[in-house]
Amino acid sequence: MASEIPPDMQRPQIERAKDEGGLAAFVRILLTGFAYLLMIPPWGIIVWFFTVKIVAEYERGVIFRLGRLVGARGPGLFVILPIIDRMVVMDLRTVTMDVPSQECITRDNVTVKVNAVIYFRVTGPEDAVTKVIDHFRATSQIAQTTLRSVLGQSMLDDLLSEREAINNKLQTIIDEQTEPWGVKVSTVEVKDVELPQGMQRAMARQAEAERERRAKVINADGELQASERLAEAGRIMSETPATLQLRFLQTLSEVATEKNSTIVFPVPIDLLSLVADTMNQNLNRGNGGDNGEGGGGSNLGRRVRVGAAPPSGDIADDLTPPEGKPPLEPGSREGVVS
Repeated sequence: MASEIPPDMQRPQIERAKDEGGLAAFVRILLTGFAYLLMIPPWGIIVWFFTVKIVAEYERGVIFRLGRLVGARGPGLFVILPIIDRMVVMDLRTVTMDVPSQECITRDNVTVKVNAVIYFRVTGPEDAVTKVIDHFRATSQIAQTTLRSVLGQSMLDDLLSEREAINNKLQTIIDEQTEPWGVKVSTVEVKDVELPQGMQRAMARQAEAERERRAKVINADGELQASERLAEAGRIMSETPATLQLRFLQTLSEVATEKNSTIVFPVPIDLLSLVADTMNQNLNRGNGGDNGEGGGGSNLGRRVRVGAAPPSGDIADDLTPPEGKPPLEPGSREGVVS
């Protein structure tokens, strides 16, 4: 962690502790006294213009006295000693930095170009000054290398669909690496993923095929539901035939709304069978009456001779047929009237 002292820094601290009791300590005390002496008027008035410092609310001033870290001061107004004190101002506001486009090879061997944006701010101004030369450049380089590393371990589908998980992973890794520098990485976002043209066409075909599959499935489900409804309607109409006639009339009224329409109205078979039954009953009733008058129910009628007058001019008086059928006279015809 940042609070722990690395092994390579322990020896310089021991040597500095030993040096404090030597000649360096005497010189330091002497220079400190001389700095306070310079702040005494009248010449101190000029020196005050260089020793009074004002730091804004979003800034901190890191003070070095004779090269050694004193600490961070601010915000507001404070005084530093002339000649022996040096101040480095650190900005604590959030910095937005673009990560340049990185060409990466995903886990499934697809070459992509990805760029990102990183948001960070300085939380430890002393560490940002003493432990890294340029925390901006250092954070940018860490972000680039981490971006290539994380995307190389991810599949292309995860890169396109699980963007939030990848962003969280990038933020965690980069923040762990920049924490010793006093830099807090708050957010990392992948901005753009550039795919090869061939991969774009393949993905477009895949998406089109998926859409067609969904459309066919939805159409099949619609046909299934429609067939179930039609089967139910057929069962209801078979139980009550009058509903079919009502449906015919409703269809006819809907078609008749158009003035320039040719209406073909189907005649129900039941109606034709009803008319046929009525005609048969009437015929049977009429045949029964004729048979009663003719006697015996035999299908006999009256015989009528129709022909030309005989040459002698006499008309036959006896029209009653003998036991056998009489021969017809020449030039005459015989018919039966029922």
